[in-house]
Amino acid sequence: MSLHGSYDPDNLFAKILRGEIPCVKVMEDEVALAFMDIFPQSRGHTLVVPKDVTARNFLELPRDKIGPYLERVQHIAIAVEMALKPDGIVVTQFNGAPAGQTIFHLHFHIIPRYDGARLAGHGHGAKADTAELEAIAREIAAAL
Repeated sequence: MSLHGSYDPDNLFAKILRGEIPCVKVMEDEVALAFMDIFPQSRGHTLVVPKDVTARNFLELPRDKIGPYLERVQHIAIAVEMALKPDGIVVTQFNGAPAGQTIFHLHFHIIPRYDGARLAGHGHGAKADTAELEAIAREIAAAL
């Protein structure tokens, strides 16, 4: 999909937000939902999705929503660092398919990086074990 277009209310993250598809939740409030990526690029790969918006990407997010949403992204990134003690953290977001976006509901990736550990490709990692994701989610949630 291109950078511009119509919001699809049946995208995967919209379905997760409505509770139609399960996720391994880390945190949820009135602004955002944070959950584990089921195809993680590294241990602890977490997604943060804004609620109550129909923004396909960051460029479409209403300005009054930017501050509260990015506060949640930072809050989760800090909790990932505290809980998992990675050597670095990538906080990234893609806008449009040519930039790497695969699900067209705005979301940020929080990807812990560990010295000597290879990073799986975006959307190319193996599907994670749900029980392992739940354990990691509990560690991160405890650090919030």
